[in-house]
Amino acid sequence: MHHPACIRRFCHLSSGPVKLAIVGGSRGAAFLKVLAPLADQLQLVAFCDKREEMIARWKEDRPDLLTFTSYEKLLECPDIDAVFLATPFTVHAEQSIQALRAGKHVLSEVIAATTIEECWALVEAVEQSGLTYMMAENCLFTRSNMMVAQMAHAGLFGEISFAEGGYIHDVRHLQHSSDGTLTWRGRLRRDVNGVVYPTHSLGPLAHWLRMHEPNGDTLESMTCFVSKEVANHSYFRELFGDAHPGADRDYWRQGDSAVALIKTRNGVLIQLRYDVKSARPIQNAHYGLQGANGAFLSGRHKDEDPIVWIGGRSPGVSPQRHGEPRAEWESLWTYAEQYEHPAWRKWRAQAGNAGHGGSDFFVLDEFSSAILEKRRPLIDVYDAVMWTSVFPLSVLSVETQGKPVKFPRFNRTEAVRAPGSEA
Repeated sequence: MHHPACIRRFCHLSSGPVKLAIVGGSRGAAFLKVLAPLADQLQLVAFCDKREEMIARWKEDRPDLLTFTSYEKLLECPDIDAVFLATPFTVHAEQSIQALRAGKHVLSEVIAATTIEECWALVEAVEQSGLTYMMAENCLFTRSNMMVAQMAHAGLFGEISFAEGGYIHDVRHLQHSSDGTLTWRGRLRRDVNGVVYPTHSLGPLAHWLRMHEPNGDTLESMTCFVSKEVANHSYFRELFGDAHPGADRDYWRQGDSAVALIKTRNGVLIQLRYDVKSARPIQNAHYGLQGANGAFLSGRHKDEDPIVWIGGRSPGVSPQRHGEPRAEWESLWTYAEQYEHPAWRKWRAQAGNAGHGGSDFFVLDEFSSAILEKRRPLIDVYDAVMWTSVFPLSVLSVETQGKPVKFPRFNRTEAVRAPGSEA
C-alpha cells in the first residue's frame, strides 16, 4: 500500500493551488505535460492506479507524488482537494459520488454516467456536497469550437436551426487484449446498442446553443437508429479465427453507425453520428452549424481548414441572384483576429503542448479556476448528465424501433419529466 505517507507529509490544506490527484494512469498521463503553466492554481500531489506496474512507471517520472493502489484509501487522505477521474467511464458515476461524499472536488473524464439512475444520483451528490463537479469534455475547448461559439453568440450565423456532430473513429483494437479477451469497451459493444459516447459530438453544439446559460435552450426529445453490424465480426474473425465468439455477427449488439436526431426546446434539430468500428481514417471531431445568415463546417482531417460562410461578409450571396456572385466558403481562420476566444489569445503557446489540439490544457484551467473562484464551471453537473443521458436514452429508443424519448429535466429549477417517456 502507498497511502500512509499522505498523513506524514501534509499538515493542513493550503489556500494556494488546488491539490489534485489523478486516478487512472493511461489517460491521466496525457495531462502531465500541461501542468507547469498552471502551477499557481493547480498542483499534482497524488496518483492512483490499481496496477503496480503503472504506479512504478509514474514514480520514475514523478517520485514526489503520493501513490495509491486503492481509490478508497486515496479518498481518506485529507490533503487532496480534488480528483481527476481518468478511469473507464463505466465507473465514473460511482467514483464521482464517492469522491464528493469524501469532500473532494471532481473532474471526471467523459462520459459522466451510464444510466439515468446514475445521472440522478450524481446530481444529488453534487447538490448535497456543494463541491465543484466538472466533466472534462475537451472538445468544447478546441480552438475552432471556442471561436465558433464566439461567432454564434455574436449573432454572425443568425438564428440557428440545425447543428450536427460526429465521433467517427475506428478503435476496434481497444476492444480486446492480445489473447482476444474483451476489454470494457468490447463488452459495451457486445451488450448495448445506441449512441454510447455522445459528449464529444454534442458538447460543443450545446455550448453554441447556449444550453449552459440560465434560461438557455435544452434537449427536448430524441429518436435513434443504428445500422446493422458489419465491421466487428469480420475483424475478430480475421484476427482470432472462427472459434472466437466475436467472429459471429450476432455476438455484437452494437451496430456500426448510430444516428440520433434530437429536437431542442427552441426547435433546433441536432444530428449526432457515432461510429467506432468502421474502417476509415479518423474523423473524431466532425461538426456543422446552420443559421439563417450563415454556416460552419469543421475540417474533414487535420490538414483541412474549418470553413464558414457568413452572409454580408463572406464572398458571394445565397441564394445566388442574377448577375451576382455565388456564395463561397472561406477559412474560419479569416475571422480569428476578431473572434478568437480570449482564452486562446492568452494561452495559445502553452496549450500547443497539450493533447487533443490544446484542449486538455483548458480543461484543467477551467476546473481549477472554478474551484478557486468559487463559481460554476463551464461544464457543470447539469450539463454533464444532460449530454451523457443521450447514451441510455438512445439505447431505449433503438430498443423500441426508434420511438422518440423525452429528456429528463435534471436541473431542479425546472419541472422534472420521467426519463424515456414518449415524446
